Parts: sequence; C-alpha cells; structure tokens
Amino acid sequence: MKKEKKKIIKEKENKKEETESNGLAIGMCLGISIGTALGALTDNMPLCITMGIAIGTCLGLVIDKK
Repeated sequence: MKKEKKKIIKEKENKKEETESNGLAIGMCLGISIGTALGALTDNMPLCITMGIAIGTCLGLVIDKK
C-alpha cells in the first residue's frame, strides 16, 4: 500500500516538472511580439523580428532556469 502511494506521488511530481517548463515558449512569444512592434515602427521588419526571436530565446532560457 505504501509503495503504491509513493509511486503515485512520484508520478505526480514528474508530471509537474514536465508541465512547468514552458518558459521558452513564453520568451519566444514575447520576443516576436516586441520585434514585430519595433519592426512596424522602424519599417525594418526582417531585422527586428529576427532580433526579437533571438532575444526571446535567451529570455525564455533564463525563465526556464529559474
């Protein structure tokens, strides 16, 4: 009985760890959004979107490590 409870608790902890690692997606969304806004303001969409993706990726990795 105790072994089954421990097994269930470990499975729940593993699921939490898997679902909490979405910082990269959040960072990418923020970076692309900011890059698109800056690109529209400066009339240089390709450069700003590319920079937004790069900055968003870095930001997402930082969010995941915390």
